Amino acid sequence: MSSVSFDATSRTFLLTTPATSYALRIGADDVPHHLHWGGPLTLNQAATLPVYDGVISSFASTAGEELGVEGGPRFGVPSLLVRYADGSRGVEWVHEGHEIDGGRLRVYLRDRHYPLACTLHYTVHPDSDVIERSLTLRHSGPDGGDGGEGGAAIEILRCDAAAWCVPATSGVRLSHTVGQWSGETQLRRTEAPYAETVFTSRRGVSGHFGNPWLMVDAGDADESHGDVWSMVLAWSGSWRITAQRDHTGGPFTVSGGAGHEGLTWRLRPGEQHRTPVFAGQFSTGGFGGTSRGWHAYVAGHVLPRPDEPRPVVYNSWEATGWDVTPHGQRALAERAAGLGVELFVVDDGWFGARTSDRAGLGDWDPNPERFPDGLGPLVKEIRALGMRFGLWVEPEMTNADSDLYRAHPDWVLHMPHRRRTELRHQLVLDFSRPDVVEWAFGWLDRLVAAHAVDSLKWDMNRAFTEAGRPSSPDAERLWTDHTRGVYAVIDRLRAAHPGLRVEGCAGGGGRADLGMLARTDQTWISDNTDATDRIAIQHGYSQIYPARTMSAWATDSPNPYTGRTTPLRHRFHIAMAGALGIGGDLSRWSDAELSEARGLVAQYKEIRPVVQFGEQYRLDDAVQYLTDDRVVVIAWGRDRDLRLAGLAPAARYTDEATGAEHHGAALLAHGLRLRLPKEDAPSTVVRLRRL
Repeated sequence: MSSVSFDATSRTFLLTTPATSYALRIGADDVPHHLHWGGPLTLNQAATLPVYDGVISSFASTAGEELGVEGGPRFGVPSLLVRYADGSRGVEWVHEGHEIDGGRLRVYLRDRHYPLACTLHYTVHPDSDVIERSLTLRHSGPDGGDGGEGGAAIEILRCDAAAWCVPATSGVRLSHTVGQWSGETQLRRTEAPYAETVFTSRRGVSGHFGNPWLMVDAGDADESHGDVWSMVLAWSGSWRITAQRDHTGGPFTVSGGAGHEGLTWRLRPGEQHRTPVFAGQFSTGGFGGTSRGWHAYVAGHVLPRPDEPRPVVYNSWEATGWDVTPHGQRALAERAAGLGVELFVVDDGWFGARTSDRAGLGDWDPNPERFPDGLGPLVKEIRALGMRFGLWVEPEMTNADSDLYRAHPDWVLHMPHRRRTELRHQLVLDFSRPDVVEWAFGWLDRLVAAHAVDSLKWDMNRAFTEAGRPSSPDAERLWTDHTRGVYAVIDRLRAAHPGLRVEGCAGGGGRADLGMLARTDQTWISDNTDATDRIAIQHGYSQIYPARTMSAWATDSPNPYTGRTTPLRHRFHIAMAGALGIGGDLSRWSDAELSEARGLVAQYKEIRPVVQFGEQYRLDDAVQYLTDDRVVVIAWGRDRDLRLAGLAPAARYTDEATGAEHHGAALLAHGLRLRLPKEDAPSTVVRLRRL
């Protein structure tokens, strides 16, 4: 059940989800104040709650407001910072009403004097405890006015999507991820310091170094117990989330949105700006319950095709690098098909003068020397082997050594009188420009149509530098408009080709977020394919994102990134925890390895419905997936009794490999006896079926 209700006497709103409630009130000052986010309440109960009024002194903060602003005795984190043409700053709200439409609430506000209007958006769903929040800013002055207060642009210094309030006694510990290239999504749990803590990306993408989400608890939550408040930003560009632990005893506040400090842009008369969604969820089920809530929400309300089984992929990059030829790809495809692969992806090196990373990006026609007859013959042969066909692309980038750059040097991000920094010998195309967006959609549309391409791997391999646009009087808008341009191209492409799959990638996991997952089927979460390193990377990714979106490859040993040697079985088992892919050089695999891999692929296909669509439980050196009648456990490390989770205590479960029967209550209380192979990096897959 979900609903939005309103008590006119107290001007209190109550948002109800299946297991939680959220309440806010329009105060006597017309400011939207937070009341409650937690367990269920009735509207009558919410109407009796007091409003936190802060401390009216030099220590006052913005805690307790639905959208912190500048003005009056406020000295906390502002979600909205504006400057008007006359130099004035801040906001004094006037409430102008609201609308309720099923599970949607819109609260209308305007500034008492200046032409600034704001709509607070709230959405609840009947199948989720996640609450979606965002806002719309509108310049209400006349378009083309006289340049006075009504006709001049308003400078936007900060515009977050929402501010979330957590009870002060619960705002004690923060959970988030840190990382780097090849070491993304490393989970950290730390005590929340008093004052402000900022999590951010200034790179133009959501980033390897952090992911745009935060969890807050009282320091006593674990995987299965405890109250956890969590917030996730659905945005794929630069972002900022600021947490404030208020020493005056006010609520713990988390404000977040697109952009980073130092960026300003102007809202012109008649113009409006809609922020991305900054969603929140309260759970009493600890970190595991929190994750499963987000997994269900992503499947139900984010992914474009959530019910499609993710295919077993082979990608040629680690086998060939830049040496992409029809003969080499054909040989790999024959071996991949023999393993049971369903989608064959040709990675970087198939186009333009792309024989290294120094040239060719932007010239998206098949290399005429390597593919004199185009891609058609190779595509036909791959399909004849029973596989679908995919291609790697990097539409947002160009090399200085490319026909595109020579023709359009003004299309890249640049500033006058400054060097054009090349990272990986690349420059960033400005997707805030309509002509660049049209060019990108045009060649992608032609490419997909010409070969009925089944899948694209959309990569983005460098951060923004010199992020300017000399011809624009409001150049810093490009930090937001670039991301929207990327979204627009993918949206149009998928609308034009409904069967197309897209995998998101940004030098690994540099753009793994809800904004991109709303347009892609899965995400390449790290270039590091080492199975041992992947355990931690996948653990951090699973805090918010479901297994079906997590691309995971079994590759060569020794691993090309770490040099670590591990058994083939272990490499596959760790990759089978998500959407399985293979990325090794199959031309070097022995007959014994190919035979073993064939059996492991078959095993994955058998457990795929449980892994990709079941509920996920993180256990002790193991991960468990559960549907109504099936259980899959992928475990590693050592022999032990592994206590399972989520089972029906009164039910009995049979081991599909051995036929042994187990009582659910015993598996929950005492565990499943694991016997792992006697080898380095041992691992196993256990399949149980409910009787």
